[in-house]
Amino acid sequence: MDILIEELGGSLWVASLKAGRLEGLEVDPIYEEVRWGSIYWAKVTSINAALDAAYLDLDGDNSGILYNSDVRIETKDGSIQKGGAEPIGKTLRPGQMVAVQAKTAYLPKDTDLHTMPEHKMPQMSMDVTLPGRYMIYCPSMKQNRLSMRIRDKTMRTQLETMMDQIEDMKGFILRAAAANTQTDILVSEGQILQAAWVQIDGFMEGNSPQLIALGPDSIERTLSDQATHQIDRIEVVTMDHYEMAEEWCSLFAPDLVPKIEPIEMENADQDLALFEYRDIMGQIEDLSQHYTLLQSGGNIIIQETSALTAVDVNRGGDKGSNLSVNIEAALEVVRQIRLRNIGGIIVVDFLNMKSKADKTKLSKALEEAIQNDPCTVQLHGLTNLGLFEITRKRRTPALQERIDS
Repeated sequence: MDILIEELGGSLWVASLKAGRLEGLEVDPIYEEVRWGSIYWAKVTSINAALDAAYLDLDGDNSGILYNSDVRIETKDGSIQKGGAEPIGKTLRPGQMVAVQAKTAYLPKDTDLHTMPEHKMPQMSMDVTLPGRYMIYCPSMKQNRLSMRIRDKTMRTQLETMMDQIEDMKGFILRAAAANTQTDILVSEGQILQAAWVQIDGFMEGNSPQLIALGPDSIERTLSDQATHQIDRIEVVTMDHYEMAEEWCSLFAPDLVPKIEPIEMENADQDLALFEYRDIMGQIEDLSQHYTLLQSGGNIIIQETSALTAVDVNRGGDKGSNLSVNIEAALEVVRQIRLRNIGGIIVVDFLNMKSKADKTKLSKALEEAIQNDPCTVQLHGLTNLGLFEITRKRRTPALQERIDS
């Protein structure tokens, strides 16, 4: 896999290519107010009993919302209690300072923050985590866990045994990318994450809300998300981008440092020149269309509404069975959802299949395909009307919103 790092109008763009085909696209708009994963020392401004949530002043300029389910309180015995057992007003009070992390990003709109609907505010959590390449450090967690993406029972048992034997490492979630990683590499990454948390924790004092640490940028998210794939090249044009990639790789992926390659071009100073050079602009522009073509001759129509995203699968002629077209469409639907960063409820109208065995094969194809998505994707199966229901919890606003910002 190749990673391309570029810039447009000050916004950071990072593309992931597999055999020249676009498989990932991350964009950091220059005007982004709250980045996903950012950590704040925030002040509770008010309690909303109806929502069972607290409004927060994040940094003096931005506000956030903290729902009761995302509250974490340390009890007298040192254990961490999750919110929800009692109303949030009994746990938090106006004026109280809390350490929180952004669960969602926020792009500025022509909206007054004080009158902004709660569903438009960045959601915050007191369950603060620090992501690495192979692990996620959860300071409030007292034990180690494995990612649910590691499904092989034998592998899970081996990894659990290995983690239990490592001393002074508690509170880590082992990611799927760590399945074949040496213990000393995990120990080194764990020490880096623990040291980072000690530094961050040291800034959480006083009564002034402030940003403590920015969340991972497009480069860091991409390199972390693609850790399960073999990365062959990381192409950059500017020295700034080289240094940004090298900084992360030096800490978490030393093996990737030699793969960072500056590309010399005559028009290197032009926006997205590297994308033009690698001939992927057409693929990126296609993401703004409401349809995409399938190799079988069929197509997929994507319609986003305020409530859900509807996807219609159509065949083109008599090429292939309904099952073969549906499986091809399923792989492309998952890819389009990931690239466009579509979230919420997604309903897919596949071609009609009467065979229960065919429906099972389609479900398995979808299950395998969603493993490449760094966001949480859940498959809810076929409805009585033959529509396949999917939900996806994204980290950042939709791609088109980030491009337009």
